[in-house]
Amino acid sequence: MRVYIAGTSVAAPKESKVLQQLFKGCHKLHSYYHSREKGGLERRWWRMNVKNKVHLFLDSGAFSAWTQGVAINLDDYIQFCLEHLDIVDVIVNLDVIPGRPYQKLTSADIEESATQGWANYEKMLDAGIPKDKLIHIFHQGEDMKWLKRMVKEIPYIGISPANDKSTDQKMRWLDHCMQYVCDSDGMPLVKFHGFAVTSLRMMLRYPWYSVDSTTWVVMSRNGQILVPRRRGGDWVYDEDSWKISVSSRSPDKKEAGQHIDTLSPRQRQVVLDYLEEKGYALGQSEFKMMPQTYKPTGNERWAERKKPTDKTAPRLLEVIVEPGVINQYRLRDELNIIYFQDLEKTLPVWPWPYKPKGVQGFSL
Repeated sequence: MRVYIAGTSVAAPKESKVLQQLFKGCHKLHSYYHSREKGGLERRWWRMNVKNKVHLFLDSGAFSAWTQGVAINLDDYIQFCLEHLDIVDVIVNLDVIPGRPYQKLTSADIEESATQGWANYEKMLDAGIPKDKLIHIFHQGEDMKWLKRMVKEIPYIGISPANDKSTDQKMRWLDHCMQYVCDSDGMPLVKFHGFAVTSLRMMLRYPWYSVDSTTWVVMSRNGQILVPRRRGGDWVYDEDSWKISVSSRSPDKKEAGQHIDTLSPRQRQVVLDYLEEKGYALGQSEFKMMPQTYKPTGNERWAERKKPTDKTAPRLLEVIVEPGVINQYRLRDELNIIYFQDLEKTLPVWPWPYKPKGVQGFSL
């Protein structure tokens, strides 16, 4: 199974040479909607990953555009795809999202979007995008007739659970989908990609050819790292891994067992062993109260994003004594990328049969 790393570090490419090297060894998903912005951060990472010949998966970014009330021009998207055919492994059709955010949908809305999405797929094929590279997406809520048609006509399809459903609701729907994408022995009839499949339960339950996830960067922004369990001296990736808050500014410091500072000595040592093995330091910060008029230096920053409402009140300053995952988001980015690269190596080699019973896992 291929795990495409979705999302982009907030670090500029030139600021993170290590992340550049890590991306070289991974499968990376980029959004056309964000990559088309010439001065944007994702555009700069897109160009860097193209230069470094990373395995690239190009998504249209239709959902992101839809949430912001922006329409993607299909002809412009097609032109962008054609210009990058030689360096992109997978291209996602410009699917059509029904309705508007927070608007109640009707079955007619969903059917109309599915119909237009199929028309877009055919137009992209007619424009010269190879069939073996072009993915069309089946969304939770659409009529199963569209999935049946996709299995008959498309060699590599996408399956997208709804964002507003629980993991159990998504899995019940995916169980139903398997009736159409697998044969009587549970073997996949086509390659299928799981969009935003961030649950290991779902990764291991279904015979995906590929999946994508933004978990690495979302957790890093929240001050967290992923740490696998350890058993018999080995790191284990098919069991419940830890989401450990490490940021020196995290509110989780108040919750027992949620932050590196509130773990038991034994648990803390496991995390420290993992960091050492991967070549990362925990880091160290000191804090002191300073006047709001103080200007932080290179190794200092305000520990609170908002200034106190009282302009005469002092403000908490963080002094970075030793850089590490507690005070450097770029290092958390790198460590979480490494986790997913290691996870990918332990996942089953496609294809394997769909056998829903007895699967254990966890939500990333």
